[in-house]
Amino acid sequence: MRILLIEDDTLIGDGINIGLKKLGFTLDWFTDGQEGENALSLAPYDAVVLDLTLPKKDGLAILKSWRQAGHTTPVLILTARDAIEQRVAGLQSGADDYVCKPFALSELAARLQALIRRSHQKVVPELTFADISYNPETQEVKKSGQLIVLTTKETRLLELFLLNANKVLSRDLIQEKLYSWSDDVVSNTVDVYIHNLRKKLGNSVIKTVYGAGYALSQEKESS
Repeated sequence: MRILLIEDDTLIGDGINIGLKKLGFTLDWFTDGQEGENALSLAPYDAVVLDLTLPKKDGLAILKSWRQAGHTTPVLILTARDAIEQRVAGLQSGADDYVCKPFALSELAARLQALIRRSHQKVVPELTFADISYNPETQEVKKSGQLIVLTTKETRLLELFLLNANKVLSRDLIQEKLYSWSDDVVSNTVDVYIHNLRKKLGNSVIKTVYGAGYALSQEKESS
């Protein structure tokens, strides 16, 4: 899943950036409030981690601007532990959740995963489709109860399909979800990962919708 991080503290930002990437998230990090605000419209982000004290434009102003413009992307704000008024103001301005500094990376990741699931109307932690199941906490993928070993990118691609079951995802959208602006991506990368998932989970799991993209569906492929 692709995350937008807006945090001007280099120590905190670097820890989040490195930590979430190790957990398989795709992440773009901005330290400038104005640039961070504009970035939300430039990529299909699944969630935002937003500090409230930023240069050029503070987090609350950014959040209010997003919500007034109709952006519904889940936003998790970072606040100081004793800043109760700041947390309340953030929630009243449209934030979906908050984490107090200092925080554990595992908590941040779990809260982001929960926000993303809720945004896709998935109320239970485990994602399932037909005989395939994925547990975001353990990162385990099973098919008919048997553990399937996937790479990090393959797991994130499967998660994307599970969150959007029966929806057609274009190649460009998949690529934007899996890679940040700083990543080098070759033209056939998405096709390679699709091929690998089919090989491990079965050729019939991911359908090709010709001229449109791919879908996790039990229907026959369209042409």
